[in-house]
Amino acid sequence: MVFPDGPQGRDWMRTLADHYANARRAHPSDELCIVFDIDGTILDLRHLVTHTLLAYDREQGTRLFHGIVPEDVTVPENQIEELLERLGVPDEQRDHVAEFYRRCLWDEAGIVAASAPYRGVLSVIRWFQIQPGTRVVLNTGRPESMRRITLDSLNAIGEVARVSFEPELLFMRAEGKTVPAAKAAALEDTYRQGLRVVAVVDNEPENLAAMAATDRDNDILFLHADTIFESQRRSGVEVVEGSSYDLGGLIREDLLREHVELVWHGVNDEENLAQFLSSGIRWAEIDLRLDPSGRLVLRHDGFDQRPWNRDEHPLPAHAAVKAIAAAGRSIKLDVKEGGDTLRAALDLIDSFALGRDRVWFNADIEVVGAEGFALFRDRYPTSNASCPIDFLVPLFSITPEEADAFLERLWSWGVSRVSLRWGDRMRRTIEHLEANDRETNIYAVPDLQSFLEAAVLLPTSVTADFNFPEWDYFGRGSGEQGRILQHDVAVPRGV
Repeated sequence: MVFPDGPQGRDWMRTLADHYANARRAHPSDELCIVFDIDGTILDLRHLVTHTLLAYDREQGTRLFHGIVPEDVTVPENQIEELLERLGVPDEQRDHVAEFYRRCLWDEAGIVAASAPYRGVLSVIRWFQIQPGTRVVLNTGRPESMRRITLDSLNAIGEVARVSFEPELLFMRAEGKTVPAAKAAALEDTYRQGLRVVAVVDNEPENLAAMAATDRDNDILFLHADTIFESQRRSGVEVVEGSSYDLGGLIREDLLREHVELVWHGVNDEENLAQFLSSGIRWAEIDLRLDPSGRLVLRHDGFDQRPWNRDEHPLPAHAAVKAIAAAGRSIKLDVKEGGDTLRAALDLIDSFALGRDRVWFNADIEVVGAEGFALFRDRYPTSNASCPIDFLVPLFSITPEEADAFLERLWSWGVSRVSLRWGDRMRRTIEHLEANDRETNIYAVPDLQSFLEAAVLLPTSVTADFNFPEWDYFGRGSGEQGRILQHDVAVPRGV
Protein backbone atom coordinates (compact mmCIF):
# COMPACT_ATOMS: atom_id res chain seq x y z
CA MET A 1 0.00 0.00 0.00
CA VAL A 2 1.43 3.38 -0.99
CA PHE A 3 1.14 6.65 0.92
CA PRO A 4 2.70 9.28 -1.33
CA ASP A 5 2.55 12.09 1.20
CA GLY A 6 4.88 10.43 3.68
CA PRO A 7 3.02 8.39 6.28
CA GLN A 8 6.04 7.92 8.53
CA GLY A 9 5.42 11.22 10.28
CA ARG A 10 1.70 10.72 10.82
CA ASP A 11 -0.11 9.68 13.95
CA TRP A 12 -0.13 5.95 13.25
CA MET A 13 -3.14 5.21 15.45
CA ARG A 14 -5.23 7.81 13.65
CA THR A 15 -4.11 6.36 10.34
CA LEU A 16 -5.16 2.91 11.57
CA ALA A 17 -8.56 4.24 12.68
CA ASP A 18 -9.19 5.91 9.33
CA HIS A 19 -8.08 2.85 7.38
CA TYR A 20 -10.30 0.56 9.45
CA ALA A 21 -13.30 2.88 8.94
CA ASN A 22 -12.71 2.91 5.18
CA ALA A 23 -12.44 -0.89 5.11
CA ARG A 24 -15.71 -1.25 7.01
CA ARG A 25 -17.49 1.10 4.61
CA ALA A 26 -16.06 -0.73 1.60
CA HIS A 27 -16.84 -4.21 2.98
CA PRO A 28 -19.81 -3.83 5.34
CA SER A 29 -20.60 -7.55 5.58
CA ASP A 30 -17.04 -8.95 5.71
CA GLU A 31 -15.36 -10.31 8.83
CA LEU A 32 -12.44 -7.92 9.30
CA CYS A 33 -9.28 -8.59 11.26
CA ILE A 34 -6.28 -6.72 12.65
CA VAL A 35 -3.08 -8.79 12.88
CA PHE A 36 -0.63 -8.24 15.75
CA ASP A 37 2.83 -9.61 16.32
CA ILE A 38 3.53 -10.44 19.98
CA ASP A 39 7.15 -9.89 21.04
CA GLY A 40 8.25 -6.31 20.62
CA THR A 41 4.76 -5.30 19.47
CA ILE A 42 2.35 -6.33 22.22
CA LEU A 43 4.94 -7.36 24.81
CA ASP A 44 7.87 -5.23 25.92
CA LEU A 45 10.61 -7.87 26.02
CA ARG A 46 12.93 -5.60 27.98
CA HIS A 47 11.09 -6.84 31.09
CA LEU A 48 11.77 -10.48 30.20
CA VAL A 49 15.44 -9.71 29.48
CA THR A 50 15.80 -7.91 32.81
CA HIS A 51 14.06 -10.75 34.64
CA THR A 52 16.46 -13.31 33.12
CA LEU A 53 19.59 -11.33 33.99
CA LEU A 54 18.43 -10.87 37.57
CA ALA A 55 17.73 -14.61 37.71
CA TYR A 56 21.40 -15.16 36.86
CA ASP A 57 22.44 -13.01 39.82
CA ARG A 58 20.10 -14.91 42.13
CA GLU A 59 21.34 -18.31 41.01
CA GLN A 60 25.04 -17.42 40.97
CA GLY A 61 25.09 -15.17 44.01
CA THR A 62 26.56 -12.30 41.95
CA ARG A 63 25.69 -8.61 41.66
CA LEU A 64 26.44 -8.09 37.97
CA PHE A 65 22.99 -6.69 37.30
CA HIS A 66 22.32 -4.85 40.53
CA GLY A 67 19.95 -1.93 39.87
CA ILE A 68 19.12 -2.91 36.28
CA VAL A 69 15.74 -1.75 34.95
CA PRO A 70 14.02 -2.47 31.60
CA GLU A 71 15.06 0.92 30.25
CA ASP A 72 18.69 -0.23 30.44
CA VAL A 73 17.97 -2.82 27.72
CA THR A 74 18.63 -1.06 24.41
CA VAL A 75 19.19 -3.94 22.00
CA PRO A 76 16.96 -6.83 20.78
CA GLU A 77 16.66 -9.84 23.05
CA ASN A 78 18.81 -11.99 20.74
CA GLN A 79 21.82 -9.69 20.98
CA ILE A 80 22.92 -10.64 24.47
CA GLU A 81 26.67 -10.19 23.86
CA GLU A 82 26.20 -6.57 22.83
CA LEU A 83 23.96 -5.95 25.83
CA LEU A 84 26.49 -7.44 28.25
CA GLU A 85 29.18 -5.22 26.78
CA ARG A 86 27.00 -2.13 27.17
CA LEU A 87 26.25 -3.08 30.76
CA GLY A 88 29.95 -3.42 31.55
CA VAL A 89 29.93 -7.12 32.43
CA PRO A 90 33.61 -8.30 32.71
CA ASP A 91 34.89 -10.19 29.66
CA GLU A 92 35.67 -13.35 31.62
CA GLN A 93 32.03 -13.69 32.80
CA ARG A 94 30.18 -12.89 29.58
CA ASP A 95 30.22 -16.38 28.08
CA HIS A 96 28.81 -17.91 31.24
CA VAL A 97 26.09 -15.25 31.49
CA ALA A 98 25.22 -15.60 27.79
CA GLU A 99 24.93 -19.40 28.08
CA PHE A 100 22.58 -19.06 31.07
CA TYR A 101 20.58 -16.32 29.33
CA ARG A 102 19.97 -18.34 26.16
CA ARG A 103 18.96 -21.39 28.18
CA CYS A 104 16.57 -19.55 30.48
CA LEU A 105 15.18 -16.62 28.46
CA TRP A 106 12.07 -18.48 27.33
CA ASP A 107 11.50 -20.48 30.52
CA GLU A 108 7.83 -20.83 31.26
CA ALA A 109 8.20 -19.33 34.72
CA GLY A 110 9.97 -16.29 33.30
CA ILE A 111 7.36 -15.75 30.60
CA VAL A 112 4.58 -15.87 33.18
CA ALA A 113 6.41 -13.59 35.62
CA ALA A 114 7.77 -11.01 33.17
CA SER A 115 5.26 -10.66 30.34
CA ALA A 116 4.58 -6.91 30.28
CA PRO A 117 2.54 -5.16 27.57
CA TYR A 118 3.31 -1.75 26.15
CA ARG A 119 1.05 0.95 27.61
CA GLY A 120 -2.20 1.16 25.69
CA VAL A 121 -1.76 -1.82 23.38
CA LEU A 122 -4.26 -4.02 25.20
CA SER A 123 -6.85 -1.25 25.05
CA VAL A 124 -6.20 -0.93 21.30
CA ILE A 125 -6.85 -4.65 20.95
CA ARG A 126 -9.93 -4.39 23.18
CA TRP A 127 -11.30 -1.58 21.00
CA PHE A 128 -11.15 -3.74 17.91
CA GLN A 129 -12.51 -6.78 19.70
CA ILE A 130 -15.67 -4.90 20.67
CA GLN A 131 -16.29 -3.71 17.10
CA PRO A 132 -18.94 -5.72 15.23
CA GLY A 133 -17.58 -8.23 12.74
CA THR A 134 -13.96 -7.69 13.76
CA ARG A 135 -11.36 -10.13 15.07
CA VAL A 136 -7.81 -9.75 16.38
CA VAL A 137 -5.27 -12.24 15.00
CA LEU A 138 -1.90 -12.99 16.61
CA ASN A 139 0.96 -13.81 14.23
CA THR A 140 4.16 -14.63 16.10
CA GLY A 141 7.61 -15.97 15.33
CA ARG A 142 7.50 -18.09 18.47
CA PRO A 143 7.71 -21.84 17.75
CA GLU A 144 4.59 -24.00 17.80
CA SER A 145 5.93 -25.73 20.94
CA MET A 146 5.21 -22.53 22.90
CA ARG A 147 1.50 -22.40 22.02
CA ARG A 148 0.09 -23.23 25.45
CA ILE A 149 2.31 -20.92 27.48
CA THR A 150 1.86 -18.13 24.92
CA LEU A 151 -1.93 -18.28 25.15
CA ASP A 152 -1.95 -18.69 28.91
CA SER A 153 0.41 -15.77 29.56
CA LEU A 154 -1.28 -13.44 27.08
CA ASN A 155 -4.74 -14.16 28.45
CA ALA A 156 -3.41 -13.59 31.97
CA ILE A 157 -2.09 -10.13 31.16
CA GLY A 158 -5.11 -9.40 28.97
CA GLU A 159 -7.48 -9.69 31.92
CA VAL A 160 -6.73 -6.16 33.10
CA ALA A 161 -8.16 -4.80 29.83
CA ARG A 162 -10.91 -7.44 29.45
CA VAL A 163 -9.01 -8.87 26.48
CA SER A 164 -8.94 -12.56 25.61
CA PHE A 165 -7.22 -14.28 22.70
CA GLU A 166 -8.75 -17.11 20.69
CA PRO A 167 -6.63 -20.24 20.09
CA GLU A 168 -7.72 -20.54 16.46
CA LEU A 169 -6.50 -16.99 15.79
CA LEU A 170 -2.98 -17.58 17.10
CA PHE A 171 -0.53 -18.42 14.31
CA MET A 172 2.91 -19.72 15.33
CA ARG A 173 6.07 -20.73 13.49
CA ALA A 174 6.24 -24.30 12.26
CA GLU A 175 9.50 -26.19 12.67
CA GLY A 176 11.99 -25.51 9.89
CA LYS A 177 10.46 -22.23 8.77
CA THR A 178 12.06 -18.82 9.06
CA VAL A 179 10.10 -16.19 10.94
CA PRO A 180 9.35 -14.03 7.85
CA ALA A 181 8.20 -17.09 5.87
CA ALA A 182 6.02 -18.27 8.75
CA LYS A 183 4.41 -14.86 9.11
CA ALA A 184 3.64 -14.66 5.38
CA ALA A 185 2.14 -18.17 5.48
CA ALA A 186 0.01 -17.21 8.49
CA LEU A 187 -1.44 -14.29 6.58
CA GLU A 188 -2.46 -16.68 3.79
CA ASP A 189 -4.06 -18.95 6.41
CA THR A 190 -5.99 -15.97 7.72
CA TYR A 191 -7.48 -15.40 4.26
CA ARG A 192 -8.47 -19.07 4.13
CA GLN A 193 -10.41 -18.65 7.37
CA GLY A 194 -12.58 -16.13 5.55
CA LEU A 195 -11.14 -13.06 7.30
CA ARG A 196 -10.30 -9.85 5.48
CA VAL A 197 -6.99 -8.50 6.77
CA VAL A 198 -7.26 -4.75 7.33
CA ALA A 199 -3.95 -4.03 9.04
CA VAL A 200 -0.80 -5.73 10.31
CA VAL A 201 1.32 -4.50 13.24
CA ASP A 202 4.87 -5.82 13.69
CA ASN A 203 8.15 -4.48 15.05
CA GLU A 204 10.44 -6.21 12.51
CA PRO A 205 10.74 -4.58 9.06
CA GLU A 206 11.71 -7.87 7.37
CA ASN A 207 8.51 -9.48 8.65
CA LEU A 208 6.42 -6.61 7.34
CA ALA A 209 8.15 -6.91 3.97
CA ALA A 210 7.42 -10.64 3.79
CA MET A 211 3.77 -10.13 4.65
CA ALA A 212 3.43 -7.20 2.26
CA ALA A 213 4.38 -9.57 -0.56
CA THR A 214 1.17 -11.52 0.14
CA ASP A 215 -1.06 -8.42 -0.09
CA ARG A 216 -2.97 -9.48 -3.17
CA ASP A 217 -5.35 -6.52 -3.32
CA ASN A 218 -2.88 -3.89 -2.09
CA ASP A 219 -5.33 -2.83 0.61
CA ILE A 220 -3.61 -3.86 3.86
CA LEU A 221 -2.18 -1.17 6.11
CA PHE A 222 1.24 -2.19 7.46
CA LEU A 223 2.28 -0.58 10.74
CA HIS A 224 5.79 -0.71 12.12
CA ALA A 225 5.96 -0.72 15.93
CA ASP A 226 9.13 1.32 16.29
CA THR A 227 10.33 -0.26 19.52
CA ILE A 228 13.51 -2.39 19.47
CA PHE A 229 14.11 -4.41 16.30
CA GLU A 230 16.89 -6.30 14.52
CA SER A 231 16.23 -6.19 10.78
CA GLN A 232 16.82 -3.25 8.49
CA ARG A 233 14.00 -1.11 7.17
CA ARG A 234 13.17 -2.10 3.59
CA SER A 235 12.88 0.35 0.74
CA GLY A 236 9.79 -0.12 -1.40
CA VAL A 237 7.65 -1.33 1.52
CA GLU A 238 5.37 1.46 2.67
CA VAL A 239 4.59 1.40 6.37
CA VAL A 240 3.24 3.75 9.01
CA GLU A 241 5.53 3.99 12.02
CA GLY A 242 4.78 4.70 15.65
CA SER A 243 6.17 3.95 19.06
CA SER A 244 3.23 4.51 21.42
CA TYR A 245 -0.33 3.25 21.42
CA ASP A 246 -2.10 6.58 21.74
CA LEU A 247 -5.80 5.83 22.16
CA GLY A 248 -6.69 9.46 21.52
CA GLY A 249 -5.63 8.98 17.91
CA LEU A 250 -7.52 5.71 17.54
CA ILE A 251 -10.89 6.31 19.21
CA ARG A 252 -13.16 9.16 18.20
CA GLU A 253 -15.50 10.67 20.74
CA ASP A 254 -18.61 10.12 18.61
CA LEU A 255 -17.81 6.41 18.25
CA LEU A 256 -17.14 6.09 21.97
CA ARG A 257 -20.57 7.50 22.79
CA GLU A 258 -22.10 4.49 21.02
CA HIS A 259 -20.68 2.26 23.77
CA VAL A 260 -20.54 4.34 26.98
CA GLU A 261 -22.35 7.29 28.56
CA LEU A 262 -19.95 10.22 28.96
CA VAL A 263 -20.28 12.67 31.85
CA TRP A 264 -18.54 16.07 32.13
CA HIS A 265 -17.44 16.34 35.73
CA GLY A 266 -17.71 19.50 37.82
CA VAL A 267 -19.59 21.91 35.55
CA ASN A 268 -19.43 24.40 38.41
CA ASP A 269 -18.46 27.71 36.83
CA GLU A 270 -19.44 29.80 33.82
CA GLU A 271 -16.39 28.87 31.73
CA ASN A 272 -16.81 25.16 32.33
CA LEU A 273 -20.52 25.46 31.59
CA ALA A 274 -19.82 27.23 28.30
CA GLN A 275 -17.32 24.55 27.29
CA PHE A 276 -19.73 21.77 28.20
CA LEU A 277 -22.53 23.34 26.19
CA SER A 278 -20.27 23.64 23.13
CA SER A 279 -19.33 19.98 23.35
CA GLY A 280 -21.13 16.84 22.21
CA ILE A 281 -21.31 15.43 25.75
CA ARG A 282 -24.80 14.68 27.03
CA TRP A 283 -24.37 14.67 30.82
CA ALA A 284 -23.18 17.55 33.02
CA GLU A 285 -22.33 16.80 36.64
CA ILE A 286 -22.87 19.75 38.98
CA ASP A 287 -21.91 19.95 42.67
CA LEU A 288 -24.66 21.44 44.86
CA ARG A 289 -24.32 23.24 48.19
CA LEU A 290 -26.11 25.98 50.13
CA ASP A 291 -23.90 29.02 50.62
CA PRO A 292 -23.84 30.83 54.00
CA SER A 293 -26.71 33.02 52.76
CA GLY A 294 -28.88 30.00 52.07
CA ARG A 295 -28.65 30.17 48.25
CA LEU A 296 -28.21 26.99 46.23
CA VAL A 297 -24.90 27.28 44.36
CA LEU A 298 -22.42 25.15 42.47
CA ARG A 299 -19.37 24.41 44.58
CA HIS A 300 -17.32 21.27 45.20
CA ASP A 301 -15.70 22.17 48.53
CA GLY A 302 -17.67 22.84 51.67
CA PHE A 303 -17.69 26.37 53.04
CA ASP A 304 -16.28 25.05 56.31
CA GLN A 305 -13.43 23.39 54.40
CA ARG A 306 -12.73 26.36 52.14
CA PRO A 307 -14.37 29.54 53.46
CA TRP A 308 -15.80 31.93 50.90
CA ASN A 309 -14.54 35.47 50.41
CA ARG A 310 -15.86 38.69 48.93
CA ASP A 311 -14.16 38.02 45.60
CA GLU A 312 -15.85 34.65 45.12
CA HIS A 313 -19.07 34.52 43.12
CA PRO A 314 -20.31 30.93 42.91
CA LEU A 315 -22.52 30.11 39.95
CA PRO A 316 -26.17 30.05 41.08
CA ALA A 317 -27.62 26.58 40.63
CA HIS A 318 -30.79 27.95 39.00
CA ALA A 319 -28.84 29.67 36.23
CA ALA A 320 -26.77 26.59 35.48
CA VAL A 321 -29.70 24.18 35.45
CA LYS A 322 -31.70 26.56 33.26
CA ALA A 323 -28.87 26.71 30.68
CA ILE A 324 -28.32 22.94 30.68
CA ALA A 325 -32.04 22.20 30.43
CA ALA A 326 -32.56 24.73 27.64
CA ALA A 327 -29.80 23.07 25.63
CA GLY A 328 -31.57 19.73 25.87
CA ARG A 329 -28.79 18.18 27.94
CA SER A 330 -29.01 15.95 31.00
CA ILE A 331 -27.99 16.72 34.57
CA LYS A 332 -26.14 14.62 37.13
CA LEU A 333 -26.76 16.17 40.54
CA ASP A 334 -23.85 15.55 42.91
CA VAL A 335 -25.46 16.63 46.17
CA LYS A 336 -22.73 17.44 48.65
CA GLU A 337 -25.02 18.04 51.63
CA GLY A 338 -28.19 16.45 52.94
CA GLY A 339 -31.16 18.10 54.59
CA ASP A 340 -32.09 21.50 53.21
CA THR A 341 -29.54 21.29 50.39
CA LEU A 342 -31.00 18.01 49.12
CA ARG A 343 -34.57 19.31 49.25
CA ALA A 344 -33.60 22.57 47.53
CA ALA A 345 -31.81 20.66 44.77
CA LEU A 346 -34.82 18.44 44.12
CA ASP A 347 -37.22 21.41 44.18
CA LEU A 348 -35.03 23.16 41.62
CA ILE A 349 -35.01 20.20 39.27
CA ASP A 350 -38.76 19.76 39.66
CA SER A 351 -39.30 23.35 38.56
CA PHE A 352 -37.90 22.58 35.11
CA ALA A 353 -40.05 19.48 34.59
CA LEU A 354 -37.16 17.50 33.14
CA GLY A 355 -37.83 14.02 31.82
CA ARG A 356 -36.79 11.25 34.14
CA ASP A 357 -34.11 10.09 31.69
CA ARG A 358 -32.44 13.52 32.01
CA VAL A 359 -31.94 13.46 35.77
CA TRP A 360 -29.30 11.50 37.69
CA PHE A 361 -28.83 11.74 41.44
CA ASN A 362 -25.41 11.08 43.00
CA ALA A 363 -24.29 11.39 46.62
CA ASP A 364 -22.03 9.78 49.20
CA ILE A 365 -24.03 7.45 51.41
CA GLU A 366 -22.61 9.02 54.57
CA VAL A 367 -23.83 12.44 53.37
CA VAL A 368 -27.48 11.73 52.54
CA GLY A 369 -28.05 8.21 53.93
CA ALA A 370 -30.94 5.95 53.02
CA GLU A 371 -33.36 8.82 53.62
CA GLY A 372 -31.76 10.95 50.91
CA PHE A 373 -32.02 8.26 48.25
CA ALA A 374 -35.61 7.56 49.31
CA LEU A 375 -36.48 11.24 48.97
CA PHE A 376 -35.07 11.29 45.44
CA ARG A 377 -36.84 8.04 44.54
CA ASP A 378 -40.19 9.45 45.71
CA ARG A 379 -39.91 12.11 43.02
CA TYR A 380 -37.93 10.25 40.35
CA PRO A 381 -38.66 6.53 40.74
CA THR A 382 -37.11 5.49 37.42
CA SER A 383 -34.18 7.90 37.19
CA ASN A 384 -30.60 6.87 37.82
CA ALA A 385 -29.23 7.11 41.36
CA SER A 386 -25.60 6.39 42.23
CA CYS A 387 -23.00 6.52 44.98
CA PRO A 388 -19.24 5.80 45.21
CA ILE A 389 -18.34 2.36 46.59
CA ASP A 390 -14.53 2.51 46.59
CA PHE A 391 -14.47 1.27 50.18
CA LEU A 392 -15.96 -2.02 48.94
CA VAL A 393 -13.37 -2.74 46.22
CA PRO A 394 -10.98 -4.80 48.43
CA LEU A 395 -13.90 -6.95 49.56
CA PHE A 396 -14.73 -8.06 46.01
CA SER A 397 -11.54 -10.12 45.94
CA ILE A 398 -11.36 -11.04 49.65
CA THR A 399 -14.96 -11.64 50.74
CA PRO A 400 -17.22 -11.03 47.75
CA GLU A 401 -20.29 -12.30 49.61
CA GLU A 402 -19.94 -9.45 52.14
CA ALA A 403 -19.57 -6.91 49.33
CA ASP A 404 -22.66 -8.31 47.62
CA ALA A 405 -24.66 -8.14 50.85
CA PHE A 406 -23.81 -4.45 51.22
CA LEU A 407 -24.73 -3.82 47.58
CA GLU A 408 -28.11 -5.44 48.18
CA ARG A 409 -28.70 -2.94 50.97
CA LEU A 410 -27.77 -0.05 48.65
CA TRP A 411 -30.16 -1.39 46.01
CA SER A 412 -32.92 -1.52 48.62
CA TRP A 413 -32.30 2.18 49.23
CA GLY A 414 -32.85 2.93 45.54
CA VAL A 415 -29.24 3.03 44.30
CA SER A 416 -29.15 1.82 40.67
CA ARG A 417 -25.54 2.50 39.68
CA VAL A 418 -22.26 2.43 41.60
CA SER A 419 -19.22 4.63 41.02
CA LEU A 420 -15.62 3.41 41.11
CA ARG A 421 -12.45 5.46 41.19
CA TRP A 422 -10.13 4.59 38.28
CA GLY A 423 -7.46 2.17 39.42
CA ASP A 424 -5.65 -1.12 38.93
CA ARG A 425 -8.40 -3.46 40.15
CA MET A 426 -11.09 -1.95 37.95
CA ARG A 427 -11.56 -4.83 35.52
CA ARG A 428 -12.28 -7.52 38.11
CA THR A 429 -14.65 -5.24 39.99
CA ILE A 430 -16.61 -4.29 36.88
CA GLU A 431 -16.91 -7.93 35.82
CA HIS A 432 -18.16 -8.92 39.26
CA LEU A 433 -20.74 -6.14 39.23
CA GLU A 434 -21.87 -6.89 35.68
CA ALA A 435 -22.30 -10.57 36.54
CA ASN A 436 -24.81 -9.41 39.15
CA ASP A 437 -26.54 -6.96 36.76
CA ARG A 438 -25.08 -3.85 38.43
CA GLU A 439 -24.49 -0.70 36.42
CA THR A 440 -21.10 0.98 36.89
CA ASN A 441 -19.63 4.45 36.56
CA ILE A 442 -15.87 5.10 36.52
CA TYR A 443 -14.61 8.47 37.73
CA ALA A 444 -11.35 10.31 38.55
CA VAL A 445 -9.53 9.40 35.34
CA PRO A 446 -6.46 11.68 35.07
CA ASP A 447 -5.94 12.07 31.31
CA LEU A 448 -7.29 11.12 27.88
CA GLN A 449 -5.31 7.87 27.65
CA SER A 450 -6.65 6.69 31.02
CA PHE A 451 -10.14 7.89 30.13
CA LEU A 452 -10.15 5.78 26.98
CA GLU A 453 -8.61 2.79 28.77
CA ALA A 454 -11.48 3.06 31.23
CA ALA A 455 -14.12 3.49 28.53
CA VAL A 456 -13.15 0.41 26.51
CA LEU A 457 -13.74 -1.69 29.63
CA LEU A 458 -17.39 -0.84 28.83
CA PRO A 459 -18.72 0.39 32.16
CA THR A 460 -22.14 1.99 31.91
CA SER A 461 -20.63 5.47 32.13
CA VAL A 462 -17.36 7.37 32.60
CA THR A 463 -17.13 10.71 34.40
CA ALA A 464 -14.15 12.97 33.67
CA ASP A 465 -12.99 16.59 33.76
CA PHE A 466 -12.62 16.57 29.96
CA ASN A 467 -9.35 18.43 30.09
CA PHE A 468 -8.42 16.74 26.81
CA PRO A 469 -6.58 19.16 24.49
CA GLU A 470 -6.24 16.32 21.96
CA TRP A 471 -10.03 16.55 21.50
CA ASP A 472 -10.13 20.36 21.84
CA TYR A 473 -11.69 20.08 25.29
CA PHE A 474 -10.26 22.19 28.11
CA GLY A 475 -12.35 21.32 31.15
CA ARG A 476 -11.39 23.15 34.31
CA GLY A 477 -12.36 20.48 36.82
CA SER A 478 -14.83 20.88 39.64
CA GLY A 479 -12.98 23.66 41.45
CA GLU A 480 -11.89 21.32 44.23
CA GLN A 481 -9.21 23.04 46.28
CA GLY A 482 -5.83 22.59 44.62
CA ARG A 483 -7.25 20.90 41.51
CA ILE A 484 -8.37 23.71 39.19
CA LEU A 485 -6.79 22.85 35.86
CA GLN A 486 -4.80 25.36 33.87
CA HIS A 487 -5.08 25.66 30.10
CA ASP A 488 -3.69 29.06 29.19
CA VAL A 489 -1.73 27.69 26.22
CA ALA A 490 -4.72 26.91 24.01
CA VAL A 491 -8.02 28.69 23.44
CA PRO A 492 -11.09 26.69 24.56
CA ARG A 493 -13.64 26.24 21.82
CA GLY A 494 -17.03 27.84 22.20
CA VAL A 495 -15.90 30.30 24.87
